[in-house]
Amino acid sequence: MSTTPRGTDRQTAARDHLWGHFTRQSSWEHGVPTIVRGEGHHVWDADGHRLIDGLSGLFVVQLGHGREELAAAAAAQARELAFFPIWSYAHPQAIDLAERLAAHAPGDVNRVFFTTGGGEAVETAWKLAKQYWKLRGRPGKHKVVSRAVAYHGTTQGALSITGLPELKAPFEPLVPGAHKVPNTNAYRAPEHLREDPKAFGRWAADRIAEAIEFEGPETVAAVFLEPVQNAGGCFPPPPGYFERVREICDEHDVLLVSDEVICAFGRIGSIFACEDLGYVPDMITCAKGMTSGYSPIGACLVSDRVFEPFATGTTSFAHGYTFGGHPVSAAVAMANLDLFETEGVVDHVRQNAPVLRRTLERLLDLPIVGDVRGEGFFYGIELVKDTATRETFDDDESERLLRGFLTPALYEAGLYCRADDRGDPVVQLAPPLTCGPAQFDEIEQILRGVLTEAWARL
Repeated sequence: MSTTPRGTDRQTAARDHLWGHFTRQSSWEHGVPTIVRGEGHHVWDADGHRLIDGLSGLFVVQLGHGREELAAAAAAQARELAFFPIWSYAHPQAIDLAERLAAHAPGDVNRVFFTTGGGEAVETAWKLAKQYWKLRGRPGKHKVVSRAVAYHGTTQGALSITGLPELKAPFEPLVPGAHKVPNTNAYRAPEHLREDPKAFGRWAADRIAEAIEFEGPETVAAVFLEPVQNAGGCFPPPPGYFERVREICDEHDVLLVSDEVICAFGRIGSIFACEDLGYVPDMITCAKGMTSGYSPIGACLVSDRVFEPFATGTTSFAHGYTFGGHPVSAAVAMANLDLFETEGVVDHVRQNAPVLRRTLERLLDLPIVGDVRGEGFFYGIELVKDTATRETFDDDESERLLRGFLTPALYEAGLYCRADDRGDPVVQLAPPLTCGPAQFDEIEQILRGVLTEAWARL
């Protein structure tokens, strides 16, 4: 008989033993919200309270909860081959998934390096870029450029690429050579560019060129950009932005990495969001939605150009992860992509994305809502003190608004989403890709009620 305690008092056990990610552990002294079940668009907590999953877990559960097909794929693969590494060996699931991902990727992005998550994929891309340029006889090219407020992961390299000083400060010094440029938040653009999206896009892209030229193109290895930037509240690219970025990278011989950890697998529309936005990167990093969260996996997809110096001779990429390309995860990813095809998920997102936009834009009549922005099934709602001046909340006000009221009030009202102040205060939404107008209306009504009460309390 096992002597290990199990579930006798999970609230106490959670407070005493579990360390929540990105969590103020002191907040658990008053109770640990514990999710026990999911079905379709909903999850339930331990008290039986039902919530709409308005964030797809964490931008992950593309096809919703409780999909028997994905659970069955995991079980079948675990019985056949539960684990084998892809260090000098291969297994059928990793081979098949690599082929399938390459078929979805644009241009000559044909090679797949598997990881177990998104931060590892970003770490892989930076290490690969450094070695690529060394193999090309240009060892000085090691720096990277990314955007202010952008989040790219928590490992030492990925955190260096991240543009959120408050996340980096506790762990400095980080990896040197990561430089930041302005993001594409049109709502906070310079005033003379707010009414001209194309001019703003050109201005923002040219700041990348400026950074490369300032550091010296001979020192810059890569530019890391999300198709739609997550942190700060879903910044879509202005018209012409990525076209100009691709020109800049080509002009200065710098690799372009499309960080699609959130945006891939239908979140914006296509399997890879760079296809939706009309550019071909040199590398794509992805994770989250590849299995709809039913098993962990990530990947860095690489162009033929970048892979070429590794293709012959004794050269190898001395990098890897024990669980990268895990057979169970790869099998679940294949089943997930099967469902994308049979259920027409990409077409569903494209048809319903304008409906989601129109539904959320109804909230612009509230005095606390300054901006509604995003693409596909990925939206941010920026909250302001004054819609005319776009005045934001100070740190204390943001603390009281987001953590003191909005987060618990939205939970109580039956909506799981993110109230965030990495940048200006926002509410973020990324519902499962199987949602439609009925769910959009329900989400809007919950938000309307809670935001109306929040304004009354200010």
